[in-house]
Amino acid sequence: MTPDVVTLGETMVLLNPARSGPMKYLTEFRKQLGGAESNVAIGLARLDHDAGWNSALGDDPHGEYVEAFVRGEGVDVSTVRTDPDRPTGLMFKERQELGETSVYYYRHGSAASAMTPEDLPPAYVADAEYLHLTGITPALSASCRETVERAIELAVENDVTVSFDPNVRRKLWDSEEEMRSVLLDLIGKSDVAYPGTDEGDLLFDTADPAAIADECFALGAEAVVVTRGADGAYVAKTDGTVAEAVPPYETERVVDPVGAGDGFVAGFLSGRLDGLDLVASTERACAVGAFATTVSGDVEALPGREDLAVFTGTEEAVMR
Repeated sequence: MTPDVVTLGETMVLLNPARSGPMKYLTEFRKQLGGAESNVAIGLARLDHDAGWNSALGDDPHGEYVEAFVRGEGVDVSTVRTDPDRPTGLMFKERQELGETSVYYYRHGSAASAMTPEDLPPAYVADAEYLHLTGITPALSASCRETVERAIELAVENDVTVSFDPNVRRKLWDSEEEMRSVLLDLIGKSDVAYPGTDEGDLLFDTADPAAIADECFALGAEAVVVTRGADGAYVAKTDGTVAEAVPPYETERVVDPVGAGDGFVAGFLSGRLDGLDLVASTERACAVGAFATTVSGDVEALPGREDLAVFTGTEEAVMR
């Protein structure tokens, strides 16, 4: 049976340093995993939704680890392909106490970077309610871009809602001109898009949430949720019936911001699957995204329903 939400993209082994500091001097790392699309799928599974992840992994211990981890989180991995000739990708995090987290990728020539439209099971996409994609996958290779475009074609042909997070990774693109062209095209082909204000500044030369939403509407998107970091989010609909700022959820301390955006998307899609309107879904998205920053790692702090209810104050924590 096809899951309610299908995702497509690369997941890598993530080596997270035991302490903060320059990568050059770090010697101890904790093995985790990182991948925007699988993060969203895991976030949805934690919230009791059926989610699936399509990708390719190397025929190596790293690939075995990634597949076992994602499957163990309750995500369907039945369509993940094992590539006998290419490795699973790797990534390293670098955390600075006074700066942002940096990421170093070792994914060139990886199994996922060689994905083709022929690897995509048509029925898997056609029978879903949502197809979630990011701007990372089309940056990996020409064949990955073709795979994303084919997935969208299948979704459109079968009335599957296309969910798209630009998720800009400037290190992956050959040029900013190419990046802008591809991402703008994909925003225009999506039903709901989640640009951040920094991405709006990069793609549309504006950081104003309402202006970013209008730019996305002009391309063809029907609903836009602009993420604003510590300021929450702005959600709007192309027909003008929704245009509202949603406040953030406060956390006492941000431990690791990487993965918060994926948690945000998982929270939004969870709300929509539960029948919530755009504003209420965005409120849930803000809560999940904030919760995700409280633990080091991309998926370790993605909440279950009970955790989320306690965090938002709708339920009281029972400790013993």
